[in-house]
Amino acid sequence: MDSLSISAASGIRSRMESLDLLANNLANASTAGFKADREFYSLYVSPEAVDPAMDQPTTAPVIERHWTDFSQGLLTSTGSPFDLAISGRGFFSVQTPQGVAYTRNGNFRPTADGRLITSEGNELLGKDGKVLRIDPAKSVEVSGDGLISQDGQPAGQMAVVDFQDLPALGKEGATYFRLNGNSAKQPVPAKGITISQGTLEAPNFNPAEAAVRLVSVMRQFEMLQKALSLGADMNRKAIEEVAKINP
Repeated sequence: MDSLSISAASGIRSRMESLDLLANNLANASTAGFKADREFYSLYVSPEAVDPAMDQPTTAPVIERHWTDFSQGLLTSTGSPFDLAISGRGFFSVQTPQGVAYTRNGNFRPTADGRLITSEGNELLGKDGKVLRIDPAKSVEVSGDGLISQDGQPAGQMAVVDFQDLPALGKEGATYFRLNGNSAKQPVPAKGITISQGTLEAPNFNPAEAAVRLVSVMRQFEMLQKALSLGADMNRKAIEEVAKINP
C-alpha cells in the first residue's frame, strides 16, 4: 500500500475513534457529574512502509491515548435535599458490588432503612468507610464540609476524597471511577472543597461545542475518504500502465 493510502486509512481510523468519544459525550449531555473524554493525537512512524519517492518511513496519524477532563462543571440548583455537588477537587465514595468506586454525581435518594443510594443503588460511604445511615422520617441538612445533620444533631460525615494522580483513575460507566489495578496511590481526604445541598454538577463540556467538533470531524472523515479513493485510483492506473508496457 502506498504512503497516501496508509496515511488516509490511519486518519480515518483515528477520526472514527474521535466520533465514538464525541458521541459518548453528547449521549451524556444531561448526566450529572459526567466528565468528558478527549483524545491525544500523535504520529506513528512505520519503518515497514517506506515511501520510495522520499526514501523515508511513512508517518500515520493515530490517537495515542484517551484522557478524561476532570475540570469543574457548572452547578445547577434542583431543590432536592438529597442532591449534592462538590465545588473543588474531590469525589463521593460509594459502595458497589465490585468494591468502592468514586463519583462526582451527587444525585442520591434515601431508602426505607435510611441508606443514601445512587440511581444504580450504590451506597454513599461515610468517613469511617461504612455505609451512611439516616432517619428517613427526618429532614436532612448537609454542611459545606459534608457533615450530615438531623434535628441539629450530627448523623454522619460523608467521605469525600481526592487523588494526587488523577490519570490513575479509570472510568467505569458514565460517572464512576476506580483506581487502576497497578496504582499504589490511595485516595486522601479532599481539601478546600464545598458541598452544596440541593445542587447537582452539570457535565463539564458544552454540547454546542461538541456538535461543532462533530461536524468538523465528519468533514475531515469525508476528505480522508476522498484521499483514500484517490490513492486507490492511482494504484489501479499504475497497474494498468504496467500491464500495457509488459503485455
